[in-house]
Amino acid sequence: MESKDSLCTVERRGRVHLITITGADDHRLNPTRLAAIRSAVAASTGAGALVIAGEGKYFSNGFDTEWVRTAPSHLHATMDGTFRALVADLFSLPMPTVAAVTGHAAAAGCALALAHDAVVMRGSRGFLYMSEVDAGIKIVDFFAELVREKVPDAVARRDQLLRGDKMTAAEAVRRGIVDAAVDGGVEDVVEAAVAEAERLAARGWDGEVVAEIRKALWPKVWSKVKDHGAGPAAPRPRL
Repeated sequence: MESKDSLCTVERRGRVHLITITGADDHRLNPTRLAAIRSAVAASTGAGALVIAGEGKYFSNGFDTEWVRTAPSHLHATMDGTFRALVADLFSLPMPTVAAVTGHAAAAGCALALAHDAVVMRGSRGFLYMSEVDAGIKIVDFFAELVREKVPDAVARRDQLLRGDKMTAAEAVRRGIVDAAVDGGVEDVVEAAVAEAERLAARGWDGEVVAEIRKALWPKVWSKVKDHGAGPAAPRPRL
């Protein structure tokens, strides 16, 4: 089994807590990787904003289907519960959050990107893709709520969920799903996301207010994940 330490890195860039999902693979999400990301998020205390990025050509290609095939069936709920917990952590975080979508973001990987306050995406490579209809898999309830609450246009929601459209950065910007498409490579996307996070951190907002507004803004998602989070929140200083 992979260790948590090998699955993501953490660094501080100015006021920004940058988490990078590492590895040359497609960054499939299983309980171990999700726990590593949650630990990295929990270590953000004192930062002014958070960015989650992916190394290489994938942000995340979704849940780890190989893990599902090999893990005992009584453990399958662990993956769903741990992902809900990660989304709850992000919603409760007392600072702005930005996803640096450095490559493909499919299914749970797309949902992870949408769970951030803002999304910056590589313009030349990668797509947002909710693959459930193509894979013949029922969509997880809070994934549907994320799409419903984060994707502003009903036609775009239909195209993502019922047609399985693979949206490029330019298309996602046009449809209001992504905030910016960035030319260049992986580091260019990360730098743009960090710059956006720094800009938000510089506003000096009260972190607790940011978290509570986020929960109120997307209440149906919050209602489906709130019981899975980390428990009592860490102290929430002003940003």
